[in-house]
Amino acid sequence: MIGVLVYPDFQLLDAAGPISVFEIAGRLASARATIKVIAAVPGAVRSSSGVELLARGLRHDATMRTLIVAGGEGVRAAASCERTLGFVHAAAKRGCRVASVCSGAYLLAEAGLLDGRRATTHWGRTKDFLRRYPNVRLESDRIYVRDGEIWSSAGISAGIDLALAIVAEDFGDAVARDTARQLVLYHRRAGGQSQFSSLLELQAPNGRFGPLLAWVREHLDQRLTVEQLAEQARMSSRHFARAFIAETGTTPSKAVERLRIEVARSRVQASGEAIEQVAEATGFGDPERMRRAFIRAFGQPPQSLRRAARVA
Repeated sequence: MIGVLVYPDFQLLDAAGPISVFEIAGRLASARATIKVIAAVPGAVRSSSGVELLARGLRHDATMRTLIVAGGEGVRAAASCERTLGFVHAAAKRGCRVASVCSGAYLLAEAGLLDGRRATTHWGRTKDFLRRYPNVRLESDRIYVRDGEIWSSAGISAGIDLALAIVAEDFGDAVARDTARQLVLYHRRAGGQSQFSSLLELQAPNGRFGPLLAWVREHLDQRLTVEQLAEQARMSSRHFARAFIAETGTTPSKAVERLRIEVARSRVQASGEAIEQVAEATGFGDPERMRRAFIRAFGQPPQSLRRAARVA
């Protein structure tokens, strides 16, 4: 059995996305799963869109192997409900796989399931989440994260990626791939993939460094020192470094590395180009240096990301 936990003002796609994945995967695997929507108060539960889902009450069920916790605007109220928290905690304690979509991670954190664990949530909630739960090892730039039997995913559509990853674990990559095709998805995204483009993230609205960052992306094979970037921006090195940090929230060297990683990841996943050539073209030079950067950013080396992309 798969339980999908909702509450008033939940995000509809957080629940409906995984439900559709599990329904299609079960049919393709000839192992149709029982899927139940559950809530602290049984009956019609209204989502933030106004659409309602009919939910059963919270009842411990030994057949429940997976529990998906939806996110949404009502998560704060749900995370203050002791009955709901007790249910989620008890499910995890008896070995149930517990997963959150988007801000559903707040509920997992309040239930004590994320302390000391790796997790993610919607990028827009990163600062608030870190402030509230400093003991969580938050990986804010991930599509989904798995730490043992506790899974978490980023905003809304990432719940579909998480559900497909669960399907791959339960039924194999072929069923996950065919499920993605049925959903008319281009491919199944790996958990280590960034939630958004580094170039877009670094650009403040109407920011003065937008043209510079676009230029950097086109010249990643160069050395790109702070002095060279300052000259391109027509600023002194000292003033440029201070102004860049103030506007983007990171140093010029870190920004260059993030852009290198993003472009290198795209080339690694989308082509059969040699890893050494990718490292050279994106300015890493040494493949080992690129490998270390990938492990820092994605938790796995380039070859692993390429294999995952080919399977997907």
